[in-house]
Amino acid sequence: MSDPSSLEKLLDGADVEWKPLGEVVKLEKGRQLNKELLTDDGLYPAYNGGLSHSGFTDQFNYSENKTIISQGGASAGFVNFVTSKFYANAHCYVVLPNEEKVLNRYAYHLLKQHQKRLMGKKHGPGIPALRASEILEIPTPIPCPEEPEKSLAIQGEIVRILNSFTELTAELTAELELRKKQYNHYRDQLLAFEEGEVEWMALGDLTRIKTGQSVNKRMIAENPGQFPVINSGREPLGFLDIWNTEDDPIGITSRGAGVGSVTWQGGRYFRGNLNYSVTIKSEKVLNVHYLYHVLEQFQPQIKALCTFDGIPALNAVNLKKLRIPILPLEDQARIASILDKFDTLTTSLSEGLPREIKLRQKQYEFYRDLLLSFPKPAKAAGE
Repeated sequence: MSDPSSLEKLLDGADVEWKPLGEVVKLEKGRQLNKELLTDDGLYPAYNGGLSHSGFTDQFNYSENKTIISQGGASAGFVNFVTSKFYANAHCYVVLPNEEKVLNRYAYHLLKQHQKRLMGKKHGPGIPALRASEILEIPTPIPCPEEPEKSLAIQGEIVRILNSFTELTAELTAELELRKKQYNHYRDQLLAFEEGEVEWMALGDLTRIKTGQSVNKRMIAENPGQFPVINSGREPLGFLDIWNTEDDPIGITSRGAGVGSVTWQGGRYFRGNLNYSVTIKSEKVLNVHYLYHVLEQFQPQIKALCTFDGIPALNAVNLKKLRIPILPLEDQARIASILDKFDTLTTSLSEGLPREIKLRQKQYEFYRDLLLSFPKPAKAAGE
């Protein structure tokens, strides 16, 4: 981050007025876009709630550089910034600042600071939604309101500092996506076999597949510790002071939204009851690292084994029938060694790009909260 001394000079003696966000921005809601107009290769991204775009279309209803907020669904309250022309669908709020009073990116960083609270304000039965009033009531600090030029200069300096973090995170994220593509490319090449070139065997003949132990958030809250809890999905559910495994690193989510996801977890950890452990029966037949990469490649076939009536689920009986290619052990080890390097870079939270991105995100949040922590009037502080 650059030297913040210029910001300190601007802030010296500056007063701050707190206004409801609705006094300095206009909030618009997108318009319905028929599904048949969504394509994979349209000119413009279309946003309709969610953490990312839902597809592409050949028309747009907003120009570049806009803050948007998901209005409906599980992600309601999520704040995003779109740098290209885009189509805002019916479940998407678009924030339009009065830039004589508040800078566009200043409003974005402020909203990002309030994202967690907004996501906790969803309401209504069925599909949850976020009321516009929850956004428009956000208290907004306006430095030097009586001196518009100085106010915008202070906001601009805050934006410049915070953008340096978001730009670095964006670069790292783009690098991560590139490395993931490289990993997929080499994995698919190394694990492509001609008919009759290798032996194919059922997963159940080569491995033991077991379900973890029951776990819930209350258990984690009452027993916080250092051991990650691996349950539904790729990210740890939390951390416990107990562990139930350390020698079966491969897991496959058995139920829920992440059903069929393959994970690798090193060290001691607690495996939950929504996760299968897959352990090899004989190291003379199968290399565990090779098996992990094969299962990663076979995730479409694993997903095809899942049922989606009600809660998505993967039956162990069906999983055991999955047939995988078996090579001589030295060939398995060679392939695993190559792919492990890519996988560490793209998935490791201890040494890969995800770790770097997480650290930069924490830095951004720290400085964002620090730079936007203007003092409030005594009356407001005591309310």
